[in-house]
Amino acid sequence: MQLSTLLPLLALIATPALSSNTHRRHSAKIANHARAVERLHTAIERREASNVVEAGIPRALASKPRKVVKKKKRGTACKARSQETATSSIVTDSPTQAQTSVSSAQETQAQAATLEAGNNYVNPTYAETQAASSTVEASPAATASSTSAAASASTSQASTGTSNNGNYTPNGIKAGIAGGDAYDQCEAHIGWWYDWSANPSGHSGSPIAVPMLWGAGNVDGTDSTRLNVFKAITTAPQYILGFEEPDCSTWGSANVDVGTAAALWNSLIGPWKAKGSTLLSPSMCHQAADAYTGYLSAFEKQISVPWDITNIHVNKNNMDGVKADIDYYYNTFGKPIWVTEFACVDDSTNFVPCTDQSEINNYINEIVALFEADDRVHAYAYSNGDGLGEVWPMYRNGAVTESGQTYINAIAKYH
Repeated sequence: MQLSTLLPLLALIATPALSSNTHRRHSAKIANHARAVERLHTAIERREASNVVEAGIPRALASKPRKVVKKKKRGTACKARSQETATSSIVTDSPTQAQTSVSSAQETQAQAATLEAGNNYVNPTYAETQAASSTVEASPAATASSTSAAASASTSQASTGTSNNGNYTPNGIKAGIAGGDAYDQCEAHIGWWYDWSANPSGHSGSPIAVPMLWGAGNVDGTDSTRLNVFKAITTAPQYILGFEEPDCSTWGSANVDVGTAAALWNSLIGPWKAKGSTLLSPSMCHQAADAYTGYLSAFEKQISVPWDITNIHVNKNNMDGVKADIDYYYNTFGKPIWVTEFACVDDSTNFVPCTDQSEINNYINEIVALFEADDRVHAYAYSNGDGLGEVWPMYRNGAVTESGQTYINAIAKYH
């Protein structure tokens, strides 16, 4: 075949081959680009995943769409969320916010549990904060701030000794006397006094006279008269003392069963709280032995209006015994304490008043210093009642005794 004839034929054959090579090269470029894009996409995903882990958010949660979780309203009876529910909240909050939310919920539950356990002493500021926030949806940060504010208010209240119903320390002076015999000699150094009656009388001055509902009116004529006088009160007293040792039937004790005492409290004493009176619990004849009799705990469960201050009697001859009594009542009921009677008595085997003057003098100085230093004790009174021997009483035969003068000198150091 001639060359001129062969060349067009060769050109025709070569042309499809060249087109095929170009197509393959183009396809290869496209594939390489796709793989490059895929590698870049993979690298971006890995970088994002690494950033998520470093931020503390689990990958499983990071890959899910964000979920809006509505915060619960704060109420007076809050229940802490379970760990499972708390974990689900992390979807919308940073780890720090989620931890704050769980911590706040647990703290609120602890406060509610304390109230439900029988501690009826409610901080008014805390209660008001709860009521005001019950219609507001709080963020974790707001909840933590509110709880912190309530805690600060509680601390402030404890240091000042105030409540909705007045001041826990009469006239700002803890010292007082049970019985008015030595009133004139003590007046300049005491903030309050009482004489076991519903209308303490016979003395005037700045010390506050505190009335008492002694008993149920069935022990004797005096008890009956005191009940009637108490019923006749028309103006809210600043403080009201509960029954005198209703847990005992011995001489000088009111001897009132729990059910009767609770009913009288609910009808005659409790209503005064709403009118501004600060209420003190009944005092126990058995002192810390109430832990075994359970009288005051049973009484607390049956009354409709809780007392504000726990009223105790301390008849001991050593400071360890005094501290044990205070510890029991404060740890059990968690409320401010008034020691409305104290005396030097050996109660290890029986009720035996101290007779050694040196022992009594040391006891007085030690116990006054203890009461003044203990923030749980907001008031105390030297008992000048009967049955305490010949040496202990503050006042005898128209004059202050050495024991009485020792007490006056001891409290004069503080006011």
